[in-house]
Amino acid sequence: MTFATRCGTLAMALGLSALMTPFATAQEKHKVFLSMSYIGNDWQAEASNMVKAMAASAGLKDKVDLEVQVAGPNAQRQIQQINAMVQAGADAIIVYPISPTALNQVVKNACAKGVKIVAYDAEITEPCAYNVTIDQAEAGRRTAEWLADRLGGKGNIVLVTGVPGTSVDTARTAAAKEVFAKFPDIKVVGEAVGMWSQAVARTELSKLLATRNWDGIDGLWMQVGCYTANAMQLEAGHTAEQLKPCAGEGSNGGRIQMLPAGTEVEGADGPYAPLGAPRISYASPPYSGAYALKLAVEMLDGKTDVPQHTTLPLPIVTNETVKLCETGSWDEMKNGCNAFKPSIVANPGWFASIFSEETPEVGLNAALVGQPEQ
Repeated sequence: MTFATRCGTLAMALGLSALMTPFATAQEKHKVFLSMSYIGNDWQAEASNMVKAMAASAGLKDKVDLEVQVAGPNAQRQIQQINAMVQAGADAIIVYPISPTALNQVVKNACAKGVKIVAYDAEITEPCAYNVTIDQAEAGRRTAEWLADRLGGKGNIVLVTGVPGTSVDTARTAAAKEVFAKFPDIKVVGEAVGMWSQAVARTELSKLLATRNWDGIDGLWMQVGCYTANAMQLEAGHTAEQLKPCAGEGSNGGRIQMLPAGTEVEGADGPYAPLGAPRISYASPPYSGAYALKLAVEMLDGKTDVPQHTTLPLPIVTNETVKLCETGSWDEMKNGCNAFKPSIVANPGWFASIFSEETPEVGLNAALVGQPEQ
C-alpha cells in the first residue's frame, strides 16, 4: 500500500470516527420515558416538573434522554403507548398508572425485554414492576380518624374522592369509610368524585349544596378541595371561626389557611390567607416521580438492591405543626417548614410537600418550573 493510499485510508477512518463519536455518545444515554395518565390537576403538573428537573440535574443530565407521553384516563391508550415505548428502545419507563392491574400484561412484556418499570404514587401489581408510594390506606385512615375525633364521633360529613380506578383513590377511600363505619352517629350525607382538582371539587360541592346548605354539614373529608371548601364558606358569609373541619390534601392554599388568623404573610389575602382553619393536611409528595426516575437510573447503572416497593414517609401537617417557609430554600425545608408564602407560590392548589433528603436534586424551582437544584 502506497503512502498516499495509507493516508487516504487513515483520513477516511478518522472521518468516520468523527461522524460516529456524537452518535455513540448520544446512544450512551439511557432512553427513559415518562408515561402519565390523568393530568388534569395541579399535583400531576408538579410531579411532571420534578421528573423533568431530576432528568436535567447535574448527576443525570448526561445519562438520561427523557421523553414524556400522556395517555389521559384511558388504560388502553396507556397500554398502547407503553408498547410503543418498548418498541422504540426504552431502557426504563416511569409510570403514573391509571389502574393497578390493567397494565400488568404490557408491563410484564416490557420487563421480559429488560425494561425497568417504576410506578410512582399509584401502584402496578405486576410483580416485576417497582413502586414508589406513600401508604395510601394509612393516609385515608389517619385523616378519617382525625375528622371523627374532631367531630366527637357524630355529625354529617361530605366525602370528595379522587381519580376513580387508581390504587391511590381506592385505598384512601376504603380506609376512610372503614373508619367512619365505626361511628354510627357519623352520617355521610354527600359523596362526589373530585379528580384531585380544586376546580372539580368546587363544581361538585356546588351540586351538593344545591340540596343542602353549609349548616347541614359538620365536616369534610376531601382528597383534594379543602382550600376551595373554605373559600366557598367565606363566599357564603361564614366567618373564619365558622369554617368546618376538613381532612384533606396538602395544597399550599390549604396550609396557609391553617395558620393562625391574623398571621402576617406576604402576598396573602382573601381565602389565600391565614384563617386558623381546622385542618389535617396530608399529601402524596410530588417528588415521588423524580425519585422513581432516580431509582430507575441507579438500576440501569447496575445497582441491584433497589427494593421492589419503596414506601415514602407520609407528610401529615396539622394546625399545631404547620410552619411557614420564608424563602423556600433547601435548608429551610430541611428544618421543617411546610407551607410557602403566596408571594412565592401564587397558585393555592400547588402541593407543598416537596422536600425529601433522598432527592436533593429537586426543590422549589423544580416543582414550580422544572429546574433542578443541582
